[in-house]
Amino acid sequence: MPRLTIVADITAKPESVAMVKAALEGIVAPTRSEDGCVQYDMHQDNQDPAHFLFFEVWESRAMWQRHMNAKHLLEFKAKTEGAIAEFRLYEMTQVA
Repeated sequence: MPRLTIVADITAKPESVAMVKAALEGIVAPTRSEDGCVQYDMHQDNQDPAHFLFFEVWESRAMWQRHMNAKHLLEFKAKTEGAIAEFRLYEMTQVA
């Protein structure tokens, strides 16, 4: 079965960059320890510090769906409500 690749593209509001970055950093370790997580990498744009990107690889969509409902992710969403200007999520399947 092909693995699932997720690209999460997040832009914080200018006044919330530090808080959003800290909250994002806080979900990395617990996510990496989740069943099915193969890769979970957080990046910050060199030109625009408000822009963050996650590159994720999951064993299956079902395992990623469990992640989306994990306690640490739900707490992140509550903590950053109103602090994120834009959020795009790309769900992809590796083909080569």
